[in-house]
Amino acid sequence: MAKKQYFLIVDTETTIADHVADFGAVIVDKQGRIFAECGVLIADFYGKERLFHDKAANDSIWGYSGLIKREENYRKMLETGSRMLASIAAVNRWLERAKAKYNPELTAYNLAFDLSKCANSGIDLSIFGKNFCLWHSAAAHFAESKAYKQFILDIHGFNAPTAFGNMSYKTNAEVMCAFIKGGEFLEEPHTALEDAKGWELPILQAIVKRPKWREKSKAYSWRDYQVNQHFQPK
Repeated sequence: MAKKQYFLIVDTETTIADHVADFGAVIVDKQGRIFAECGVLIADFYGKERLFHDKAANDSIWGYSGLIKREENYRKMLETGSRMLASIAAVNRWLERAKAKYNPELTAYNLAFDLSKCANSGIDLSIFGKNFCLWHSAAAHFAESKAYKQFILDIHGFNAPTAFGNMSYKTNAEVMCAFIKGGEFLEEPHTALEDAKGWELPILQAIVKRPKWREKSKAYSWRDYQVNQHFQPK
């Protein structure tokens, strides 16, 4: 009998100094069942460094107005108990217990980003021997299909691909999750645990149910998803 396989989905929200402010993680199986989860604000950095933001992005969640809303949202989460403050040591102990009990395969949507920010913050993800990038795998499995390309056109309300201009078409978690669910586009709350459970977990489920899914995965390059390579003007 084959040994049960588990996955660890990690997501982070970071500070302007490239440290982790909000850490989220879920242990799941191939069917998407959640066996353990961790969602904490990192006491070493949260409240001591501003959340990541771009002052030039005025109308974006990443702009200054978005920063104020995100800070207020985290204050409310602490007040209601949906988030706790935790030390880096406490997060590492949770990860060690997860490794010992489930021995999961690590993944994240843009794994290189989360690995880098966790390393900067002292959160040790190196204990997990196997890993793959959920974004790279999702793009390889779905983003080159005719159905996905049509979905891109539909959610933007464009009749002609030339409306995109000369750029890469979207393969982010929000668009990918909407495509997989066959429903409307919903913006992530950009809080780590909720993003991992609500957006990244459905993507993982869709990938791992496919036969030989590992063989289909490949490294992501924006050059492979240029609009002018995939869409013909009407």
